[in-house]
Amino acid sequence: MWTEADHKLKKSFVFADFSEAFAFMTQVALLAEKMNHHPTWTNTWNRVDIELSTHDAGNQVTEKDRQLAAAIDQLL
Repeated sequence: MWTEADHKLKKSFVFADFSEAFAFMTQVALLAEKMNHHPTWTNTWNRVDIELSTHDAGNQVTEKDRQLAAAIDQLL
């Protein structure tokens, strides 16, 4: 479940290993590029942490963030 805090949508994803996490990141990267809306994220081994906010809107959560979050969830 995505949570909203500090003007960002946040979610952590945990996978079986680094390869699965990296494959997920690749899918998200292609999706984000297609939507022209890019996440802030980190990856440590099997975990991917994503934060979404819209820089053009003063780093606030907008409909673009909600749409990308929903699209990311559809990848799983």
